[in-house]
Amino acid sequence: MTAEFGLAALWLAAALAALQLFAGGMALTRKGEALGGVVRPVAVVQGVLGLASFAALLIVFAQTDLSVKLVYANSHSAKPMMFKIAGAWGNHEGSMLLWVTVMGLAGAVVALVERRLPERTMLATLAGQAFVSLGFYAFLLFASNPFTRMVPEAEGKGLNPLLQDPGLAFHPPTLYIGYVGLSIAFSFAIGALITREVSPAFARAMRPWVLGAWIFLTLGITAGSFWAYYELGWGGWWFWDPVENASLMPWLAATALLHSCSVLASRNALRAWTVMLGVVAFSMSMVGTFLVRSGILTSVHAFAVDPKRGAFILVLLAIYIGGALLLFGLRASTVSEGERFSVVSRESALVFNNVMLSCILGIVLVGTLYPLLAESLGQQVSIGPPYFNPFTAIFVVPMLLVMAVGPLLRWRRDSLGRVRKSLIIPVLLGLAGLVVAIVLVPSHVLPIIGLALAPAIGIASLLPLRGRKLRQVKLPLWGMVFAHFGIAVSLFGMASDSAFTTEKLVAVNVGDKVAVGPWKIELKAIDPVAGPNWTALEAGLQASYNGAAPILLAPQSRSFWTPPQQTNESALVTRWNGQLYAVLGEEAEDGRWQLRLWWKPFVPMIWLGGILVALGGLLALIGRVASDLRRISARGKIAYRRQRQGR
Repeated sequence: MTAEFGLAALWLAAALAALQLFAGGMALTRKGEALGGVVRPVAVVQGVLGLASFAALLIVFAQTDLSVKLVYANSHSAKPMMFKIAGAWGNHEGSMLLWVTVMGLAGAVVALVERRLPERTMLATLAGQAFVSLGFYAFLLFASNPFTRMVPEAEGKGLNPLLQDPGLAFHPPTLYIGYVGLSIAFSFAIGALITREVSPAFARAMRPWVLGAWIFLTLGITAGSFWAYYELGWGGWWFWDPVENASLMPWLAATALLHSCSVLASRNALRAWTVMLGVVAFSMSMVGTFLVRSGILTSVHAFAVDPKRGAFILVLLAIYIGGALLLFGLRASTVSEGERFSVVSRESALVFNNVMLSCILGIVLVGTLYPLLAESLGQQVSIGPPYFNPFTAIFVVPMLLVMAVGPLLRWRRDSLGRVRKSLIIPVLLGLAGLVVAIVLVPSHVLPIIGLALAPAIGIASLLPLRGRKLRQVKLPLWGMVFAHFGIAVSLFGMASDSAFTTEKLVAVNVGDKVAVGPWKIELKAIDPVAGPNWTALEAGLQASYNGAAPILLAPQSRSFWTPPQQTNESALVTRWNGQLYAVLGEEAEDGRWQLRLWWKPFVPMIWLGGILVALGGLLALIGRVASDLRRISARGKIAYRRQRQGR
């Protein structure tokens, strides 16, 4: 009965989404204004029903109910409970149900708490959100039902072994929350266009959702990068895989949207930019959804599903994005330019970087889609780092330089002469870094640029704090400082990894020693071990850093039996200045064992920087929400006093 309850809740949620769309649309007309009072309660109940449906799916996975087709295909009674639960969204249908659940809950929160916008704009926004949700409900119910029953089998097929990792519990949900946050921003943009209310109030209402989405996308991409790094055994942290790009593109658009939204909220400028970026950001999340679920990609990340489902998503993408662009075209003339600003100003710096982010987005989009188009025409084309790295760098470098200067500029109008002295130390550090990098890695252009820019940007990111009492600095400013400093930290980690990584592929006997970078590693033993649903050969490695006390590592070559698959489980040793990475390969005919070893200087800085960027976003979000709450409280007190005074 649990599966039937979940399916019934899903149908009811879809019906309420249709009601919300109808009531919200009719409430915008004179004859249907009375229906406006229905929209918010319906949105709340819809969110609750979506949550109930997803809870039912979690229960059938926890119980390993093999009469549910999805559980049979993706679970096994011998799996640890954590992977049984995480397996609920480690597949196409379950992940889509998680998507619509988060979308419904987000719509419910908007309906409950948002009171800053005119009621007509809110009704249009909630109707737009219902329109988006309804398409995904239809997709689930008619093309991807997660509760389909079957004749029970004795045992399930199990989850893909590459997904049987704690990363599955964190990485996909954070990305989905990010995508859903962009759908809320999209709905706000549509609502503002319909009612012609593109104003600072609209930007202030949308900004927390954009910021929240951006935080979760940052965390999801960071976690996914680290997960692929240690799980796949390739020793790399970014492969320009099409599905990796599918998460990067919404992040790039959301970053541009976040900055435009802040300018509109604070300075009443960039109105058209903000609305357009709201549409583009959600468009990129839809493109990513299509790439992952259409079956057109061969990737360790993609869901292998029926291409007909991809066609369904493609139709949704065409309806949502085509409709939004058509609406923007019809309403563009009514969106005023907003306040003007000079070429040298903080607004201009933000516009410049938004253009750079848009160019990077275009490069990634073309590089991701072109091989698919070529394949459809009968040609095999592979696009990787030789394309992405140099072409994105053309726009990343000037963007980073402007990012270092922009926060020091005043709003509206400024002069470069005023901030010239402040930039002396960052410039000197950058030049010193450039000289050192040229000496150490003379033949690697991009790592040289990264090693030169990282210290300069790191120091420049702290300059907005100069001359201020730190205890009085507002959280949004701290958030900007942390985020920009995190970019510098990640850049340093990326450049160091590219410039200084040492790799060794060796075949050794037990007792043999090998050196990689400053490490000496000895193979002490090869032992069989067993887990709940796998067996493995485990290498006992003893590693010593420059003659220091030895550290034990245990990389494994695992064999899962349901489904049957062999994986490599890497072993890592992390120090302040880098990471030792070890992978156990196969046994050679002469009895020696293959070992793949890397010494990767400062590579943890990549993920530390990502965490700092997300932390910066969180601080800014807390500061913005607290400020909004204080403003609402102050307005309430003023209204109460006026009421007491009889005014």
